[in-house]
Amino acid sequence: MAVRRHAFDPAEHGTSYREMANAIRALSMDAVQQANSGHPGMPMGMADVATVLFSQFLRFDPKRATWPDRDRFVLSAGHGSMLLYSLLHLTGYPDMTTEQLRNFRQLGYRTAGHPEFGHAEGIETTTGPLGQGLGNAVGMALGERLMAARFGDELVDHFTYCVVGDGCLMEGISHEAISLAGHLKLAKLIVLFDDNAISIDGSTGLACSDDQLARFRACGWDARRVDGHDHAAVAEAIAAAQQTDTPSLIACRTTIGYGAPNKQGTAATHGAPLGAEEVAAARKQLGWDAEPFVVPEGIAAAWRAVGARGAELSAAWDGRLAAAPAAEQAEFQRRIEGVLPEGLDQAIATFKQEIVAEAPKVATRVASQKVLNVLTGALPELVGGSADLTGSNGTKAAGMKVVSAGDFDGTYIHYGVREHGMAAAMNGLAQHGGLLPYGGTFLVFSDYCRPSIRLAAMMRQKAVFVLTHDSIGLGEDGPTHQPVEHLAALRAIPGLRVFRPADAVETAECWELAIKGEGPSVLALTRQNVPTVRVEHVTENYCAWGAYILAPADGQRQVTLLATGSEVQIALEARRQLKDRGVSAAVVSMPCWELFLEQPPHYRDEVLGPGSLPVAVEAAASFGWHRWVGLDGVSVGMSGFGASGKYEQLYEHFGITAEAVVKAVETWL
Repeated sequence: MAVRRHAFDPAEHGTSYREMANAIRALSMDAVQQANSGHPGMPMGMADVATVLFSQFLRFDPKRATWPDRDRFVLSAGHGSMLLYSLLHLTGYPDMTTEQLRNFRQLGYRTAGHPEFGHAEGIETTTGPLGQGLGNAVGMALGERLMAARFGDELVDHFTYCVVGDGCLMEGISHEAISLAGHLKLAKLIVLFDDNAISIDGSTGLACSDDQLARFRACGWDARRVDGHDHAAVAEAIAAAQQTDTPSLIACRTTIGYGAPNKQGTAATHGAPLGAEEVAAARKQLGWDAEPFVVPEGIAAAWRAVGARGAELSAAWDGRLAAAPAAEQAEFQRRIEGVLPEGLDQAIATFKQEIVAEAPKVATRVASQKVLNVLTGALPELVGGSADLTGSNGTKAAGMKVVSAGDFDGTYIHYGVREHGMAAAMNGLAQHGGLLPYGGTFLVFSDYCRPSIRLAAMMRQKAVFVLTHDSIGLGEDGPTHQPVEHLAALRAIPGLRVFRPADAVETAECWELAIKGEGPSVLALTRQNVPTVRVEHVTENYCAWGAYILAPADGQRQVTLLATGSEVQIALEARRQLKDRGVSAAVVSMPCWELFLEQPPHYRDEVLGPGSLPVAVEAAASFGWHRWVGLDGVSVGMSGFGASGKYEQLYEHFGITAEAVVKAVETWL
């Protein structure tokens, strides 16, 4: 692979790389000092590396921040956010003004304490929880290879650069991420390690003695160490990394807080302002005479030239896109813009009609796989995978080709036992554009995925987490694998839609909603078989209401049975038994609480039946159900962990049966 390097000479603007880097240092320490909050040390230490990367290698266009073939720059060490904000400001991103820098970490401004996707152009992902950015970068680099395999290098040919710190590499997610990237030989991923040997507590030697280069090499990476303040050495290392056939780590030995004469190299610069005296001393040490937030014209002009270069690059890409066949142009643009193809609605409607006609008794995980057989034919952007549970999750549709090192012309990824890394990579795939990722594991292992699921919700990224074996219904594997509190924990995440379908028809509807939604979704699916409860075909997506009356009461409603997933069948049987006892009950299927909350009050009242006794039925912790049943309602569910045994016996043992529901109703009535 040829080196992709820009010819740039700061001397043409009457300045130097050191002075350009000092602009980053000055802006960073000024912003942190004014906010009286933040992390000046990392931006000051990595300023030289960032200057070389942006001026000589990174392909980007500040006036067109989402140009599809730009290089991606991910600041995994998100506490050093002023490094990114300074670079965006200096290179000419229109929304990163001096006013934004002056109001660093202030409410209502783009310059949040940690970079937040969507707050400002040029922020590729939300970072701050250490290691997450590295996991996202792996997904972005994988996304580049997948899209290039589909559309060719003329349209998709870019690098992903990621800055990590010691903390990122201490976090467990880093191992999952680098192992996956090395296995897939993601050669266009280059990680720049801020190797300053300092953490909040002090020297990293207090807690860590890893040989990071050996660690990365063991995972199949190219790895080298350079002086992070030697511009030529950094440039040569990046150039060499571009030519490898593996992902690359460049450990840049830096001095945290570089330029602060009394605090550099110490933890004192990590997470607190330098203080007025030290800022003044740093200005003297760096030879920086400008007032706070002011960049001398020659230096500013050099940085503007770095940014201006991108217009020609993006325009050349426009020409390549225009030269592509019309059908390829249209498909590429459709996928990048996230527009769903025609025929999707009809494909789902046909599937639902077939299910109603067959009325199968199947696990919703099996139904999900059948839905995927339909969706993958209609949605070429779907990229699936599983954390070593492909057969159990049912995530591999018929005809899906497996992605492997050197062959990215596939749509299915074996993530291995790397749930956290999978979820973070899924976010990166979604952020790359042109792809719609889904990935599977057991619901109980959502604990391993949770930080990435939370960030997906925060960033409103469309990713579908297929979480099977969703209750004690999984049976003999026992309480370590039986989720109890997990539905409540996931429902607590703002912006995440948690779907728990009752049968194959609802499974299809929930998949449709996940695909058409704007943010992330969870599909909680059964291991055990469940009957078809939607016995009449309708084209309308009832699950879109979040909850709906599946079986109305006979006469005046006395009881409302609210159930999700596999417990809907229990509610239906309880309704029948109550009817025999002269009690009129309605059954409400509640596949998605979040969507139900979006409905108008009159509809929610119609479904919940004010004045009737509300009874919740779900084989999970009852936490959260009081929102729907109130303090005087009844909740039939789990009050502790599960047990090992056949699932039919477990439902009896824990009292999640139609008979238990009837007894609870009779007691309260």
